[in-house]
Amino acid sequence: MNVANKTVMITGAGGGLGSEMARVLCAHGAAVWLLDLDAEKGQAVTDEIRAAGGRARFIRMDVTSEEDWRDAVRQVRDTDGRLDVLVNNAGINIRKPVEEMTIDEWCTMMKVNTGSAFLGCKYAIPVMRAQGGGAIINTSSVCGLIGHKYTPEAYTASKGAVTMLTKAIASRYAGDGIRCNSIHPSTVDTPFVQVLFQDPQRKAERLGEVPLGRLATAADVANAVLYLASDEAAFINGVALPIDGGVTCY
Repeated sequence: MNVANKTVMITGAGGGLGSEMARVLCAHGAAVWLLDLDAEKGQAVTDEIRAAGGRARFIRMDVTSEEDWRDAVRQVRDTDGRLDVLVNNAGINIRKPVEEMTIDEWCTMMKVNTGSAFLGCKYAIPVMRAQGGGAIINTSSVCGLIGHKYTPEAYTASKGAVTMLTKAIASRYAGDGIRCNSIHPSTVDTPFVQVLFQDPQRKAERLGEVPLGRLATAADVANAVLYLASDEAAFINGVALPIDGGVTCY
């Protein structure tokens, strides 16, 4: 996939899916800016990538801060002269059912999961328009496509909003050469999930819903981002791409 010399920003890049996205894009020749609130983790991943020969820089950032977004996009533009790809990947999950969640917790979920994608689009689009185009990739979830009984309702609502924000951006800004797509992973094999799977019932529930019979890996998700960021995806716009082993095919 051709992403050579593209300038990419990734939020939530200090660990999990975001760090793997950064590694894969750098390995294919992109110049990646890693954004994360945790400076220690973000810088560690950046140093790892650079030690392996990749081009990576780190910016400490609160994705809910409009000022931080304004400054980060300006820094990327002033340093690299352009912004080719934005990956809105940062997100949280307060794991409470709706009857136990407070309105403040609900609003926090919306501010991080949906508000950060809104701010990213707001500040990336003018730069992309001025240079003749770009690509935005928003990390949603299978919960942005279906109701999922094992997932808190607030998370599902926030990811559904990301899905439709993506389609709205895709329809409005395609004329400016800007593509916008969303990715929708199912349960990803992470250290947190391995702890969850110590409960045999939860393990059976999650694996039982996947026709392919396994969890997604971080590499599965990162490779989908690589494709959507690449020149080969030049005609892919407004797509909600499941990375779910078939969970949403029922």
